[in-house]
Parts: sequence; structure tokens; C-alpha cells
Amino acid sequence: MIVKLFSLLVLGLPAAAYTFDDAQKFLRNYCHSCHQGEKPSAGFHVAKLATLQTLLEEPRRWNRMLVRVREHEMPPKGAPAPDLKAREAFVDYVDNTMKTAACADGIAPLPSLTRRLNRAEYSATIRDLLNIPVSAGHALPPDGAGGEGFDNAGETLFLSPIHAEKFLDAAAEALHYGVKDPRSRVKFIAADPNSGLSHEEAAEKTLRQFLPRAFRRPVKADEVAAYMALYRTAYGRANSFEAAIVKTLQAAMISPHFLFKLEEANPGTGPRLLDGYALASRLSYFLWGSMPDEELTELAAAGKLRDPEVLGDQAIRLLRNERSREFSEQFVEQWLGIRELGRDIKPDQKLFPAYYNEEISSAMRYEPILFFQELLAKDLPLDNLIDSKFTFLTDKLQRHYEITLKDRLRQQPVRVELPAGTHRGGLLGMAAILAVSSYPNRTSPVLRGKWILENLLGTPPPPPPPNVPQLAAHDGKVPQTLRERLQLHRANPNCAGCHAKIDPLGFGLENFDVLGRWRSEDSGKPVDAAGELAGGAKFNGPEEMKAVLLRQKDVVIRNLAVKMLGYALGRGLTLEDHCSVDRIMEAVKVDQYRAQRLILEVVKSVPFRYQPGTAANQSAE
Repeated sequence: MIVKLFSLLVLGLPAAAYTFDDAQKFLRNYCHSCHQGEKPSAGFHVAKLATLQTLLEEPRRWNRMLVRVREHEMPPKGAPAPDLKAREAFVDYVDNTMKTAACADGIAPLPSLTRRLNRAEYSATIRDLLNIPVSAGHALPPDGAGGEGFDNAGETLFLSPIHAEKFLDAAAEALHYGVKDPRSRVKFIAADPNSGLSHEEAAEKTLRQFLPRAFRRPVKADEVAAYMALYRTAYGRANSFEAAIVKTLQAAMISPHFLFKLEEANPGTGPRLLDGYALASRLSYFLWGSMPDEELTELAAAGKLRDPEVLGDQAIRLLRNERSREFSEQFVEQWLGIRELGRDIKPDQKLFPAYYNEEISSAMRYEPILFFQELLAKDLPLDNLIDSKFTFLTDKLQRHYEITLKDRLRQQPVRVELPAGTHRGGLLGMAAILAVSSYPNRTSPVLRGKWILENLLGTPPPPPPPNVPQLAAHDGKVPQTLRERLQLHRANPNCAGCHAKIDPLGFGLENFDVLGRWRSEDSGKPVDAAGELAGGAKFNGPEEMKAVLLRQKDVVIRNLAVKMLGYALGRGLTLEDHCSVDRIMEAVKVDQYRAQRLILEVVKSVPFRYQPGTAANQSAE
């Protein structure tokens, strides 16, 4: 493997490429003074990273160091520090080298994180399990983001005492609602003590049907027996079939087998395919955010879901079902950061009252969600995310955008073909994106540039250095555009490096105000929307910027693939997972960037379908 790594990293590179010796020089210049000797700072010794082989044998040690350098945490304040170019060259080299090393011997699956259902998944699962129309998880605490930025990440979904209490209450509330509704009751109570059945026979029949659905797998006889014992105890206290069976079902609904996504461990040394029930749950919670339906469960029971073609067919079926709307909503709102609009981010009500028209704010929120769902349902090319000839509008959002159409729209959003000259098309012309990347009272090229780098390109800028002065306020004497004020701000050498990457992207959207309305002036002067990408490609205004981004669409779509795989797995990605991202991207490019191909390749990937054995890092393919 060492020989293979050297051939990949050394023999194929031009003489001027960054090398391991350059990386060592960086460490000597900026890390050696604190991290050497018998008591190195934080227990980190530079000498342990002195050979190329350590990139293979000590990837976690390298990665911990890399994160601190990337985030400008090291070198510490007051110590000699590299300029931005040197820092980025070092970070890029180490990052790419570790990824190359991770992929050198094939793709190995990683252990899945045992995690509970998040609030949205819990509500949807209760809805489908009991056939009730209410949100059972409304009183649960909100879930924090983890992994690749999503609230379904196992890193954050622990079970606290308050969660346990809320789950108990939610189960009781949902069951008492369902048992009173005849349409719901028949979904989860299989029999009543009548027609010759005793109350215990009715309870056992109910449990034998309910438990496999609740636990999303077959149940064993001793599991049924344990819950029958609970039922008998409850019946002895209440002397009522309904009260006793509700208590017993409530106990099942606070079991770890219901609340958590559990998968049977692999006792073998090598990787193996997940069993059909685990695959059914992974697929269903990925694309529906809820429990598997009958068709998925039947295929799992027949062992057919382990066939990648069958699994792919089921993924397409789920995508085409209206229930995939929930997936689009959860994924898009978190990927694009628009969930915060109306929560922590609110436009100034006096300056931008249009946002506080409920029909406009709702249409703004759903435009990117419905747009993304359309790409998936119709299998459209993913470069529509950068620029498109259509979007989803209501009557009021159309007028907000000042778009003239032949047919009058209604209150419900519909797909609209965009006339020429609207300045819309793709995510960057959508009001929700433009509002969430603005301040409440004004636009911000900094926030918008950061949003593009982070959410579209997957290359977030480092955090600002300490003690950075705020942008100078408009003094009212001489009209100053944001560009003029930012130029003064960038005169500070501590600010110039990062802003050189961020601001030019944000300026390309300056023709849009906080709510995404088109404007041609800022502070009485013509808007200057000229900008430049880090690679030197120049543009003027959103149309030209989108044209430049289309030429780099692989970067945008790869970032989407990273986010999608992280969301599907419910965890942050590792270096090894980026080998799977490479393979996913290859297939997506061959299929002309079709949206469904991305989903298919994610569900057919090694991390999604396999689980590791007891011996670490063994390749599955």
C-alpha cells in the first residue's frame, strides 16, 4: 500500500506540486516551537508526523491537527502565522493526501451510529404506525444539527431524561387519540374480545401484528410473551381490554426497538450486506423520513432488497410518491439554511413589510423545496440548481418578483416557465436564499459570498480572526455603497485575505435586495455587481455568475453528493466516505447529472448497503 500511495502522490505529480517536504517545512515553521520535547503542548508531538507513512497509520492524528490549522485555531494568537495562501496550500495537500490514502485499497464500510428517531421522524412514524393525522412529536425538544449539518445525525441524537418523559407522554396522547377514531383503531388494534375471542387472545393477535410494524423487523416469541405479561398486569389493574392494550402498546412505543434505529451486529470478521429489514428502514427513513411501508417490508422478508437493482427500483418508487415531499423539505431547508428564515433570521418589518404577508413568506419558503422535489420526481439535470428556465410561484410571489405571465396564478404554488429577462432561475434567484444570506436591514455581499462558498461549493471560508472591527456604518455625509464601505473594511490586512475570496461572489447578487427583488441602484448609485471566483473567472451580475458556476458544476454537484450521502447515512462523513462520493460522482456525470442517478448511487453505495465486521478497514468492493 505504501508503494501504491507513493505512486499516486509522487510519480504522477509535476515538479512544482506541493510535496510532503513542503508540509514538513510548514510544521517546522509554525508548530515545532510548541509541539516538541518531553512535554509538547496539548500532548501533540510534531515528530510523530514526520514520515509519509504516518498519513496512513495516523490519519486521526493528522486530521485533528488539520482541523485546527484550517479553522485558524493554530498557530495560536501572538505566534508566527502563515499567510492565507500558505495555510490553504498545506491544508489542501494534507486533506487530499489522506483521501487518496483512504481510497487506495478499495471502499470499506464503517459502523453505523445507533441513534434515536429525531422529532420529524418520530412524528411521521407515529402517524404511519397509528394512522393518525396529528403531529405526535409537537412537544418534543428540537434536535440540533450534526454530521453534515442535518438534524438526523447520530452524533447529536442521544436520549436525555426530558426526551424519555416527552416520548412517554407523546405515545399516550397518540394512542388515546387513535383508539377513539375507528379509522385509526383498525390500523393498530387487530382484534377485540368478541366473536369468540377472549381478551387475551385479542391482545396476543394485536401484539403479533403491532410489534413487527413498530420495531420494523420480525419479533421473537419471547418478545411477544414479555409484552403479553405486561398486558396481563395492566388488565389486572384496569379490568378493561382497551385500557390494558393501550398501556401495553405505549410500553412498546417507548422501547429502544421503536425509538432507535437498531441494526443487528455483524459477528463476522469481514463486511457483509445489511439484512433486508435494516435496508428497508435505511431507505424509508432516507426518502420518507418514516417507517417502511408494506411493500418494502414484504421485499425485506423475501430477501429481495439486498439485490441492488430491486433496492434502486424501490428508491425511485419512494421518490415518486407524494410522501417524498417531507424528504425534500427536511433536506433542502437544512442544506440551504432556509429553515432559519422566520426563526433566527427575520427581515426588518418596517423596511421589508412584504415578508410579513403570510402568503408571500410561505411562497418564498416553499419555492426551493418544490423546485428540488421537481428535479427528483422528473429526473431533471442537477445543474438546474445553478440555473434553470422554471421555478415555482404563487400569484403574490410572481408580483413580488415583478414577473409578467400570460396566465394568472393562484394561491397555491405551481411550476412556471420563466420568461426571458426575469433574472431568476436556479437557487440564486430565489427570495428565501437571498433573505437568509442578508442582514435584517440590508444586503450583505459577505454573507451571500459565504453562503455560496459553504452551501453551493462546499468550501466554507475560515472563521474571522479575533478582534476584527465591524463594517463601518454609513456616516450620512457622502453616499457610500456597500462595495465602497467594504473596500475600507478590507484595507485592514487581517480582513483582506478572506474577504478577497468571499466578497466577489456576494457582489454578483447585489442587484437583489433583502427579499430578492431586483434593483439597479444602491444609495443612489448604480449597483456594481462585478465579481470574480477564486480561480480568476470574472463576471458581472447574477446571469454571468451562474454561467461561470455552470462551468464548475462538478464542484457544486459534488458538494450536493457529500450532503446527500451524509443525510442518507445519518452521520458526518469520514475520509473513507469520500471514496464513495468519488464513485457516486463518476456515475452521475456519465448519466448527464440526472437527479435520480444521485439518489440511486447513494442507496447502492457501500456505506449505505454494508456493515463492517470485527476486523477494521476491510474493503467490501
